[in-house]
Amino acid sequence: MPETLPPRSASLVRETRETRIAVNLGLDGTGARRISTGIGFFDHMLDQLAKHALLDLDLEAKGDLHIDAHHTVEDTGLALGQAIARALGDRAGIRRYGHALIPMDETLTRVAIDISGRPYLVWKVAFSQPRLGDMDTELFREFFQALAQEGGLTLHVETVYGTNNHHIIESAFKGLARALRDAAAPDPRMAGQIPSTKGVLGRPPASGAGTAA
Repeated sequence: MPETLPPRSASLVRETRETRIAVNLGLDGTGARRISTGIGFFDHMLDQLAKHALLDLDLEAKGDLHIDAHHTVEDTGLALGQAIARALGDRAGIRRYGHALIPMDETLTRVAIDISGRPYLVWKVAFSQPRLGDMDTELFREFFQALAQEGGLTLHVETVYGTNNHHIIESAFKGLARALRDAAAPDPRMAGQIPSTKGVLGRPPASGAGTAA
């Protein structure tokens, strides 16, 4: 049988004067999820992420939606990225790299990820309308940026082609899911080693549950 990593999970609360985000995350899950952000379309995208990455995700966000959705979306990305970093621990024994090419009707999206500990986002995604459902389309980049920042991810997202805005962003979330799933997966040939000639990937995250500012 291939060597496997123990179940990797994290629990945290990120609270500011603008938002409170509670996350319980299991990386080695089945896609079980309970998501509530108060933003319907965003919930739909996070649902896709958890389902296709096989994350067990319990996420509740309460934010100042009477102003707009910006703080809630960005802070959700920060909290989820931090949970992913905690669950990965020192990143020993993982594949580290993942990529996905996701078709959705007329749209094709490419996503590549390196769990490098070096946050970086390349975002080549454009929309032809300002809103999808109850969410501003410009906020999708903010989410991906925040996720990469706190997750310690080098993340490239590109629409190869496509015209339907819903398909464009949904294929991006599904691409993120599949790329993350592959990159975070155990590599039996690594035998628990750090997948870097430096011997370390990023800054070791704090362990256990807690509150992040």
